[in-house]
Amino acid sequence: MERREFIAILASTRVSASWQNSTPAVSISSAADDQAATPRPLSITLLGTGTPSPSLDRQSSGYFIEVGHDVIVWDHGPGAHHRLLQSGHRSVDVTHAFFTHLHYDHCMDYGRLVLQRWDQGADRIADLNVYGPPPIARMTEQLFGVDGIYGPDIRARIEHKSSQDQFEARGGKLPRRRPAPKVMEIHAGSVISGDGWKVTVGHAQHVEPYLECLAFRIDTSEGSICYTGDSGPNDAIVELAKGCDILIHMNHYFSGTEPSPAYRMACGNHRDNAVIAKRAGVKTLVLTHLLGQIDRPSVRELIVHEIQKVFEGKVIWGEDLMRLTLADARVSAIESRQG
Repeated sequence: MERREFIAILASTRVSASWQNSTPAVSISSAADDQAATPRPLSITLLGTGTPSPSLDRQSSGYFIEVGHDVIVWDHGPGAHHRLLQSGHRSVDVTHAFFTHLHYDHCMDYGRLVLQRWDQGADRIADLNVYGPPPIARMTEQLFGVDGIYGPDIRARIEHKSSQDQFEARGGKLPRRRPAPKVMEIHAGSVISGDGWKVTVGHAQHVEPYLECLAFRIDTSEGSICYTGDSGPNDAIVELAKGCDILIHMNHYFSGTEPSPAYRMACGNHRDNAVIAKRAGVKTLVLTHLLGQIDRPSVRELIVHEIQKVFEGKVIWGEDLMRLTLADARVSAIESRQG
């Protein structure tokens, strides 16, 4: 057997050889296959429902939306990419990535997403579409540019013969291209349209003026989802979420325990969230970005109970890998993949 044939067989298997440190190659469908495939129902998987605080149960912020022929990531904090793999998906599946703001617990796995997608994609998939507030363009260049943090790594993978062998075994054809995410800086009021979906960008109230903070709403024929990013109570969130089917809101702490008025204005809490959900007229409120001090038996139930005194819709205590599917503008299924 020729050496190149042997490498190709190893690269196509799900079992790693002892000398092969990289992830085995993945099967990537062609663009024609994707167009012919049945469009996905609208669903969102909660990849990370935690905070910057270390946790094995809750990774940092990340959400995964399947809609039509597209797969969209909203935020990708530390641990979110691991949850993406646990959900049964791969970096090469992702077509678009949106970032609400550039706190590390919302963007640290951006580098992993781009590099793993580029490495496994072997130049056979389109560049990732990336949207976020400034300085996302500068961050991208500083990560993946020729003189960026990963510049030497990328050069080695492009130019060293052993990496070229792996690249060709995955179906790539030399010369290899550099990773080149298509970055668009966005602001409140921006609108991005895709294959059967539209994302409207709104203002989130968090840590301005140090970081520009955004919220997102996606509208499709099957329903709508609004994600606040990190935000305290404000009218802009109410307007963005008006009449949406799912509102995913930061629920950082127990109402009344904030150390200062500024903390309350920057971070969501359950009583304020109940009022926002009621004013916006949403159907389902999903609580996320949960500190360990409230993520406990009896405290969870008390929070949900107090919310339901004000908000008449459905209340969901978010968990990592929970998947919500929308059909006919309602939550048609709730699945958990933990355990």
